[in-house]
Order: sequence, then structure tokens, then C-alpha cells
Amino acid sequence: QVQLVESGGGLVQPGGSLRLSCAASGSTYAMGWYRQAPGKQRELVATITRGGSTNYADSVKGRFTISRDNANNTVYLQLNNLKPEDTAVYYCYARHQYSGYPNYWGQGTQVTVSS
Repeated sequence: QVQLVESGGGLVQPGGSLRLSCAASGSTYAMGWYRQAPGKQRELVATITRGGSTNYADSVKGRFTISRDNANNTVYLQLNNLKPEDTAVYYCYARHQYSGYPNYWGQGTQVTVSS
């Protein structure tokens, strides 16, 4: 069982930046972030594999950057040029190599973009 602990959410003005962190208690193949806004379905934001391959939702390309520290089993999400529509609870996830879905979830961290 892998446990995920997130940090870094908060309130920021439009155009601002935040950095989310997620520390895992063990190694997994892929890690990343989903988000869920009120009244909406949870959506995949970004993923990074152990080898460094990344994938982003179209809505965040060019603004968010995912990175990973394999030695410390930690994944980061740098959120730049934030927009009000980025407001959501952001959930860290991790999955094993041959799993088609997340195996583990973090507790979620709130990101609010508002003036």
C-alpha cells in the first residue's frame, strides 16, 4: 500500500502561481494529478512516468509543469498563469505500470483562483 501526502494548495489571484507537492511512501510507475471542480467530474490534469514521460490536459498545456523526484518518490505540479477556471480540489494519484487506472489517491488540496 502506497500513501500519498499532498501540500501546496491555497488562494491565489488570476495570473498567479502555485506549486503542489505530493510525497509517496513507496515507488510507483506513474504519478500525477487530477482535479475536481464543484459540480464537475474529476479530470486528469497531468501525468509523469518514472522515466520522465509527461502528458497534460489541453486546458493546462503551456501553463502547468509536472516534474518528479524519483529518489524521494515525490511529484510536483507547477501552476502558472492561473485562471479562475483552474479552481478545484487537486488530487495526487499514483499507479502501477500495468494498471489502467489510479491505484492510490492523495487526500486532495484546494486551489482557489480569485481576485
